[in-house]
Amino acid sequence: MSTDEHRPVLSNVEDGTVEQPAENLIEVNNLVKYFPVRGGALQRVQGWVKAVDGVSFTIRKGETLGLVGESGCGKTTIGRCILRLTEPTDGQVRFEGENLLTMKGGKLKELRREMQIIFQDPYSSLDPRSPIGGIIGEALYVHGVRDAGERERRVREIMDTVGLSEEHFRRYPHEFSGGQRQRIGIARALVLHPKFVVCDEPVSALDVSIQSQVLNLLRTLQRGFDLTYLFIAHNLSVVEHISDRVAVMYLGKMVELAERRELYCNPRHPYTRALMSAIPIPNPDVQRERIILEGDVPSPLRPPSGCRFHPRCRLAVDLCSREEPDFRPMRTNPDHLVACHLVE
Repeated sequence: MSTDEHRPVLSNVEDGTVEQPAENLIEVNNLVKYFPVRGGALQRVQGWVKAVDGVSFTIRKGETLGLVGESGCGKTTIGRCILRLTEPTDGQVRFEGENLLTMKGGKLKELRREMQIIFQDPYSSLDPRSPIGGIIGEALYVHGVRDAGERERRVREIMDTVGLSEEHFRRYPHEFSGGQRQRIGIARALVLHPKFVVCDEPVSALDVSIQSQVLNLLRTLQRGFDLTYLFIAHNLSVVEHISDRVAVMYLGKMVELAERRELYCNPRHPYTRALMSAIPIPNPDVQRERIILEGDVPSPLRPPSGCRFHPRCRLAVDLCSREEPDFRPMRTNPDHLVACHLVE
């Protein structure tokens, strides 16, 4: 199967124009986020937690980029840095060609209409003292829709779109189930009709039966609203279901990025192979080699030298501990990027 199967393209069959890849909506270049560790009587900086350390990637218009990795690898930090909910330490984040990290004041506020987030926890992310009509409509008020009737109309419209009833408008969050609360979070993110949404593990706190409903809703909304997603998750089966491309992170670094089918059928990085070997196969007659990673994930406060995965990699050689591999495209497939000395 071609790696371009799920890539949005612009083409004109009648005049023979060659198809071109979709434009990039988000461009992340060498993104860095360090958190200070303070100690002592004067609370001086004792060290830095390297949560995100030089990550670069792009997200095309209209696609879903899945971002996977173990807890603490920096997935959520990347999403929050893109939206500037967390201020990056260094690097560039471009949205439609404009550098977000240099924007201030009104220009940044205006751009926030185009970029929203769906939080992981559908319980703590909603104000328990506000009815959901107010929770969803607050963003409209902040961005200039001061007419109460117009706000209510738009809120009821988006509630209907995500599968909430009209009588829910004046109810409070504690009156809803987890799946309904996540629909409220989705409605809050989409009421401004953004172009880009960070989905920060939006189904990890839900029952399995509810997860599929929310995932199908997100796909339907993506087509209806022409949305671009950064989908952060632990569950590799969920990521395979919803993503066009998938990126794999380990200890603040991106180690592999490829089209969905390419990554799941032909993982090249040893860490990605270990993750894929843990996916259950719903067929008792099919056997898969299980790759067990030994040891614990190193501390991001003192990451290993060279390749950060080498202390747990069964294929590591001396070069891996001395030199950090470049995150580069493979010669056989330029759309498949890997950070490993041993791939080719």
